[in-house]
Amino acid sequence: MLAYNFGSHHPMNPLRLDLTARLLNLVGLFDLPQVTREIPDVADDASLLTVHDADYVQAVKDADADPDSADGAVGIGTDDTPAFPGMHSASARMVGGSLAAAEAVLSGSAQHAVNFGGGLHHAGRARAGGFCIYNDAAAAIQRLLDGGVQRVLYLDVDAHHGDGTQEIFWDDKRVMTISLHETGMSLFPGTGFPDELGGPSAFGFAVNLALPTITSDSGFLRAFHAVVPQLATAFQPEVIVSQHGCDSHRDDPLTNLRFTVDAQYAAAVAIRDLASSLCEGRWIATGGGGYNITSVVPRSWTLLTAVAAGTDITPSSPVPEPWRAYVKEHFGSTAPYVFGDGSDTWWQSWEAGFDPNENLDRAIMATRKAVFPLHGLDPWFD
Repeated sequence: MLAYNFGSHHPMNPLRLDLTARLLNLVGLFDLPQVTREIPDVADDASLLTVHDADYVQAVKDADADPDSADGAVGIGTDDTPAFPGMHSASARMVGGSLAAAEAVLSGSAQHAVNFGGGLHHAGRARAGGFCIYNDAAAAIQRLLDGGVQRVLYLDVDAHHGDGTQEIFWDDKRVMTISLHETGMSLFPGTGFPDELGGPSAFGFAVNLALPTITSDSGFLRAFHAVVPQLATAFQPEVIVSQHGCDSHRDDPLTNLRFTVDAQYAAAVAIRDLASSLCEGRWIATGGGGYNITSVVPRSWTLLTAVAAGTDITPSSPVPEPWRAYVKEHFGSTAPYVFGDGSDTWWQSWEAGFDPNENLDRAIMATRKAVFPLHGLDPWFD
């Protein structure tokens, strides 16, 4: 999976996956009897074509064969998403990981599945963007639908709007996409506002909560719990697919949100609990953005995997010293001693009241007013 590599100067450094896997190994998650590791296949064209246009897949292959010919026409060959040799197979392998997760959940061989190398949510049906070539989460959702699942809830808590996944399922009411992200007024891709509600056959099934630029833990968790559980309950999904980009962290170099690993962990727990209460535990979790590769990404995604595996590893658990020594030796940086950041993630329930003077509350209300009535919910009192 490290072959998904845009080059040494690109912010999406594949070593973030290596460091995460090393940390997962050292805390013993790979050795648990309830955990199985699978080598992801390279997804075949038939699988890619369930969510991408044939001309686009061919354009990726052409750029793979001749990277210098990529001119940005389909989003490949840009500074964000440069072409590189082997890009088709590397990207298709990321899809293969999420397809394996979908197959495991469909067959019942797994209740929870994690592909922390996935979550490439900016890839649209016919265009790359934002470091994303093929959309693995969308392919997994489509596999679930093709396997007989009637309703899939897609939850995206990356700092960036999940625009590609939203676009692919824009007019499909079998899929509700909910994205909580930094407002497009201050961050790529400049979309994801409350009035983006879905196509004519699925109006109200695209949900966006554009968080104020420097929202912190308590604001994020207030927003999440003011919108997500209510809509999830109304939608009654059979499977939840979530995207856990950790670039919302206060130390991420590319975004402006102010979350901690503790809040990212709290979101993972909340999503797991929603899956437990609404869809018999069926949950597929992917990675996504995250560009502080030594301090943030491995801790956040190890905690995500720990939540999925049902272990007692929490933000207060110690980070193994051998992993910290490895980071110091190979990257010259000092990693934290524990998995969390010591943050107080207390948040005030929406039921305590709406403050019209708060930018956060106005953002929450904008989403509730736009979407809740379309699902029989009262935006003011529910």
